[in-house]
Amino acid sequence: MYERKGAATFQGDPLTVVGDTPKIGAPAPDVTVLANDLSPIALSSLRGKTVIISSVPSLDGAVCDTETRRFNKEAAALGDDIVILTVSMDLPFAQARWCGAAGIDKVKTVSDHRDASFGTAYGTLIKEMRLLARTVFVVDKGGVLRYVQEVGEIMKEPDYDEVIAAAKKAAAG
Repeated sequence: MYERKGAATFQGDPLTVVGDTPKIGAPAPDVTVLANDLSPIALSSLRGKTVIISSVPSLDGAVCDTETRRFNKEAAALGDDIVILTVSMDLPFAQARWCGAAGIDKVKTVSDHRDASFGTAYGTLIKEMRLLARTVFVVDKGGVLRYVQEVGEIMKEPDYDEVIAAAKKAAAG
């Protein structure tokens, strides 16, 4: 498996990210993650919708908490044609518990804990931690990757405005 040393950092310390980032304009990798009830969700099942995929290390982290709450707030204004997923290595039950406590009702949290298929296919798996690097992807209705934002320092938030603009552009076709 391809490794990118220093592709992400944690408080300035370099980390190794496993996998390569998919190319914009190529089909988004179809992987299966787990819903909060342990049911499998293939990313291809979301075709017909524009999908924002927010890859985060752990919902229990302060930055991940802030990011997911912000995307939940943004989702309310985006309409039904845009879906937002937050994927992490957190166990599905922990994600469900966190969503309930945080009042998350628009963002769908999904888990990659079982086999890290998302992390390796999307190039976000941090080798040293077995967590996901902070990265945001936008996939159009046809399943084509239209936007990638690799945040780099996992303690920083993404540029939300840029992500939302990319998702609206992808949704408009």
